[in-house]
Amino acid sequence: MRGEPSCPKCGGRVRAPGLFADTWQCDVHGTVHPVQPVIPPSVEALGVVVHRTRVPVWMPWPLPIGWLFTGVASAGDDRSGGRASAVACSGPGPLGGMGELILVAEELGVGLGARYAGIDGPDPGSYIDVEKPPQVKVLAAGRPTPLWHVSGTPDDRAVFAGEALGMWVWAVVWPEQSGLLMYDELVLTDLRDAGAEVELVPCGALSPRLLEP
Repeated sequence: MRGEPSCPKCGGRVRAPGLFADTWQCDVHGTVHPVQPVIPPSVEALGVVVHRTRVPVWMPWPLPIGWLFTGVASAGDDRSGGRASAVACSGPGPLGGMGELILVAEELGVGLGARYAGIDGPDPGSYIDVEKPPQVKVLAAGRPTPLWHVSGTPDDRAVFAGEALGMWVWAVVWPEQSGLLMYDELVLTDLRDAGAEVELVPCGALSPRLLEP
């Protein structure tokens, strides 16, 4: 994703609107909302995404003890605004070692969450069983929000998905056993509503998961 816009579904190159199409195009997936180049984590980088987005920008806030903000990505362009956001955080895993979490908010059909989840997208669809009770619940923008375990994902990660504020929300956690973090009833804040508190976010090094999930 570094350097130029890319496809949210496969990470491939995309063509800008031009004479033959008025939308961004991926050779494999057709019309897409391009993922903008990822820049190093900073309060300023968060601000860029927050100010142009049309979807929530979720972050656990307060962050779990020892955790840092490690990057943000968005899909969309200046004309359409942000149609998906992905916020990465890293810190001590509940069973030792380092854990990584990417929270994705997106409109229907964008496909960024499915890419980080490692499944064929673009949406959770048949990969979650909403007929069963949700595996975890989070508090998103002050509202109890159920998330279901996403099946069919690679063994190195745990993935949960649901709906919040009318958008898909995905939580992708590496390694798989760090998924226990999601059972602690995380409080998710939409950074569009955080105001000056955003300036208090502790930043770490850029998570390579944002670039190559």
